[in-house]
Amino acid sequence: MIPLGDEYPTVRTPVMTYAILAGIVATWVFVQGAGLPGSDVKLLTSVCDLGMVPGELTHLARIGTAVPLGDGMACVVDNEPINILTPITSMFLHGGWGHLLGNALFFWVFGKKIEDSMGSIRFLFFYLICGLAAAASHVGMEPSSPLPTVGASGAISGVLGAYLVLYPRVRVKMLFFFLLFFKIIPIPAWLVLIWWFFWQVVSAMPDLMAVRPDVSGGVAVWAHLGGFVTGMILVKFFENRRLVARRLRAE
Repeated sequence: MIPLGDEYPTVRTPVMTYAILAGIVATWVFVQGAGLPGSDVKLLTSVCDLGMVPGELTHLARIGTAVPLGDGMACVVDNEPINILTPITSMFLHGGWGHLLGNALFFWVFGKKIEDSMGSIRFLFFYLICGLAAAASHVGMEPSSPLPTVGASGAISGVLGAYLVLYPRVRVKMLFFFLLFFKIIPIPAWLVLIWWFFWQVVSAMPDLMAVRPDVSGGVAVWAHLGGFVTGMILVKFFENRRLVARRLRAE
C-alpha cells in the first residue's frame, strides 16, 4: 500500500517542502555517497558520526562501546561535542535507497498540504520540532542504547499526524499490489493514517514486553509514534487560519 497523492488542491508552491527534500537528497548524495559502489565506508561513517546515539546524549552508554556496522567496521561510543547536534543531523541521513525513497514519498504526498496550511517558515519549525520530539521519544525508550539512529521518519510522522487532524476526510490515492497486477484506490486519509499508526504500535509492542524494539532503517518505531502524536498536538498552534481559509475557497 503506497500513497501516490491526494484529491486536495495545493494553493501555494510548497517551497519549504522542496527545500527540505533537496537537503535530504543532497545529504544522501554528497555526505553519504548515494549508495554507489565503493561508498560503503562513507555511508557507515556518516551514520556513526552524524547519526543520533541515545547513550551518547544521556551519557548512559559506556565510552568505547563498539557497535558492528558491517564490512569490518564498528561505531564506537564517544563524547564528541557534535553529539549534541545529532538529533538534528540525523534527520537528514538515511540507511539506504529504500529508506530514503519511502520517506521522500510520504513527505511529498502529505507535506505539501501541511505547508500550504501553515506557510513555509511555520512549517519548517513544525517539522523540526516534530523531529526533535521523535528523537526524544526514542531516547526516552532506549536511553542507554549505543546504536546510531538515522532518518527523517520521525519528523515526517509529525506531518502525518497533522494531516490526520486537518484533513481526515480527504481521499488519498493508494497503490495496491494484487499478485500480478496493481490498482490505485482512493481511501479516506483517516483510514490510511490510523492504519499506519496501528502498525507502528504493533511494531513497538515488543519493547513494552522488555524486548529490544524493532528498528527500521535506523529509526526506532517509538520515534514514529512520538513524532505522530506531537504533530497531532501542535498542528493547531502552527496552522495559519488565513491560509486555511484560502485553501477552503480554492476547493
